[in-house]
Amino acid sequence: MTTFRISPAVADAFPDSLIAVVTATGLRGHEPWPATTAALQDLERQLADGSWQPADETDPRIAAWHTAYRSFGTNPRRIRPSVDALGRRLAKKGALPRINPAVDSYNAVSVRHGLPAGAFDLDHVTGDVEIRYADGTETFTPLGEPGTTENPKAGEVVYTDTTDVLTRHWNHRDAHRTRVTDDSTHVAFILETVHAARDGHLLRTAAGDLRELLAPHTGQTQVHYLTREQAQAEA
Repeated sequence: MTTFRISPAVADAFPDSLIAVVTATGLRGHEPWPATTAALQDLERQLADGSWQPADETDPRIAAWHTAYRSFGTNPRRIRPSVDALGRRLAKKGALPRINPAVDSYNAVSVRHGLPAGAFDLDHVTGDVEIRYADGTETFTPLGEPGTTENPKAGEVVYTDTTDVLTRHWNHRDAHRTRVTDDSTHVAFILETVHAARDGHLLRTAAGDLRELLAPHTGQTQVHYLTREQAQAEA
C-alpha cells in the first residue's frame, strides 16, 4: 500500500483543495480499449463541429490554477497547469496525443472536465507520496528526459516520494521514473481541484468517468479523496 498525503502547509494554503486518487490494480495496457478510443474521437469530433471546446485560462477552473501557481512563484503562462497545456494543444492541433490506453484515458477525462490529471506507476514509487512545498534540495528527472536532473525551487508545490520529486509545479510535469506505460499494472491516477466548493461535483464525476474507462481493463479500481480534513489515504 502507498499512502498519499497533503502536507499541513499545503492544506492550509489551499483549504478548498480536493484530490481524487483512483487506483487500478491488474491493469492490462496491451489490449484494445475501445471506450477510450471512442472518448478521444468524440472530443475531437465535437471540437471540429464547434459544439464544444476545451477550457482555457478565462475559464474559472483554469483561472483558479493560475492563481495557485502564482501563489508559489510559478508563472502559469510560461509553465502551464497540465490541463491548460493539454487543452491548448487540443485546440491548436484538433487532436489529443495517443500515448497508451491508460494515459489516453486520463487525458480524455482531464480535458472533458477541465481538471488537471496525472498518474504514477506505483511499482516504481518508493515509500509514501506527499504533496508539499519543496525545500530546494530535491531532484527531479522530467518525463522523457532520463538524463536530465532539475532542482525545484524552494516553495514550489511538488509531489514527492522517498526518492525524489514525482511532479513539478503541483501538476505541470511528471517524472520519468514513475511514468505510466503499456506494461504498468498498478497505477494511481490523480484528479485535482483547488476550488472544491464550486468544482467538487465535477471532480467526483470525472473520477467516476475515469473509473468506467479503466474498469474493463483492470482487476480492481478504487477511489480515495484527499481534503484538508482528510489529508491522507492508502491506495
